[in-house]
Amino acid sequence: MKLQTFHVASADWSRERDRDALLDIRQQGFIDEQGVPEPRERDGRDDGCWHVLARDDTGTAIGCGRLDAECKIGRMAVLPAWRGHGVGAALLRELISHARSQGATAVMLAAQLSAIGFYERAGFSAHGDVFDDAGLPHRMMQLVLAPAGRGEVETRDVGTLPASDRDQSAATRLQLLHETRHRLAIYAPVLAGDSYASVDELAALRRIALSGRGAQIRILLHDPAAALRNDHRLIALAQRLPTAMQIRTPLEEADLAYASSYLLNDAGGYLFQPEATRPQGRAAGHDRAAQAPLQQHFDNVWERAERASVLQTLDI
Repeated sequence: MKLQTFHVASADWSRERDRDALLDIRQQGFIDEQGVPEPRERDGRDDGCWHVLARDDTGTAIGCGRLDAECKIGRMAVLPAWRGHGVGAALLRELISHARSQGATAVMLAAQLSAIGFYERAGFSAHGDVFDDAGLPHRMMQLVLAPAGRGEVETRDVGTLPASDRDQSAATRLQLLHETRHRLAIYAPVLAGDSYASVDELAALRRIALSGRGAQIRILLHDPAAALRNDHRLIALAQRLPTAMQIRTPLEEADLAYASSYLLNDAGGYLFQPEATRPQGRAAGHDRAAQAPLQQHFDNVWERAERASVLQTLDI
């Protein structure tokens, strides 16, 4: 098994496929493995939580977690075969990022004693006495959050960029386009009318496409027909530059269920939005470690996808 052959995305509890995947992992991790009573595990609070799922490159769910309305992280579980491969850390990072994007100043969790070291490495601090939860010893832990984009160490190391609202994400997207040298990857389940459509964004995309023999802009769209009907300006640009700009559509159900969007450039920069229909996300200008699983996911889906046939009449 290779490292980083997984990706993390938000999961919709109201969607049967996502709900079944979440419950299956928790069944294995909590009920079967640790003996947690099923009524305790199925606490009836999931409908009000924000969930994340980790999937391997075949689309199989391998880990999960949730964040409730009180900014408490819970139900963190990773299948045994994937433990030690960074899945738990990636899930935790996504939950913390979402809490920060919602304006939270801290997140908390109840950690099993055996997992305290894992959470301490992520910056959490334990407090209070040991207590029993479903027959297992726990302690409460908390992580105080700096405002998005204001962590000095993180900004200095990876060039953290703001992505907490629509204006910030748009500015970050344009900055990443300007910093792209020759190669760009865009994953967009939904291509919104205000994304990759401004005069400045289109000029940056055109510059990348014409930057040399190695220039390549790859775009994965779930619904290229909608972009075509809406006369999206990105489609028109791809029509004029078909050699450098390629558009494909995923075919497999697992790929089409992916709900996140992202942009990856060849400078190690990325903008990741857990929910494609919402602007909040996380971004950095040169963080290849965080970009790597997204790039792996893109490359895997790209290989399984087909040329967007609905656009072939435009000779794209």
